[in-house]
Amino acid sequence: MLSRADLWSLEDYSVHRASFREAVLAHKKNRRVLIGQHIQLIFEDQTTIKYQIQEMLRIEKIFEAAGIQEELDAYNPLIPEGKNWKCTLLIQYGDIDERRRRLADLVGIEDKIWVQVGDGQKIWPIADEDMDRSKEDKTAAVHFMRYELTDADRAAAKAGAEIVFGVAHVAYPSEPVVLPEISKAALVADLSD
Repeated sequence: MLSRADLWSLEDYSVHRASFREAVLAHKKNRRVLIGQHIQLIFEDQTTIKYQIQEMLRIEKIFEAAGIQEELDAYNPLIPEGKNWKCTLLIQYGDIDERRRRLADLVGIEDKIWVQVGDGQKIWPIADEDMDRSKEDKTAAVHFMRYELTDADRAAAKAGAEIVFGVAHVAYPSEPVVLPEISKAALVADLSD
């Protein structure tokens, strides 16, 4: 969890922002999973969440202790806790009309994106714990998801087992995605014993 002591003041952040942003973008590169052409998962950790908080404080010009704490309280739940992976799901379609149609077709997709570690069972996400982002007639383009791993899943991941992501939604046929080694290493680093 991040605390106020982990953050820069607005003035200090203005000095560090460019180099921190560059480092975070490089860091995120290995934490992205693209399934098909339109589903992207971005796995969060302390570094990615620190960046999001710093940017929110900057944009909103928040410098008072209570306001900073509100941002920490809002974003800290997105940091994995050693036994899970947490990610942001982005459903991406460039054309607005196509996006509107596809979001209507993809209702419930946030519950249908699985991960499997080695020979283990498919792990289904717990989506949008803070608030429901879907309606009966369409899903949102952004969701927040958590994957809870068993002790066996964590041990297998740490031992180098294959990590595969897939979608089990009738409106989004796609091939499962095997994580490349560099992305697998990034996610395994989030796990504790």
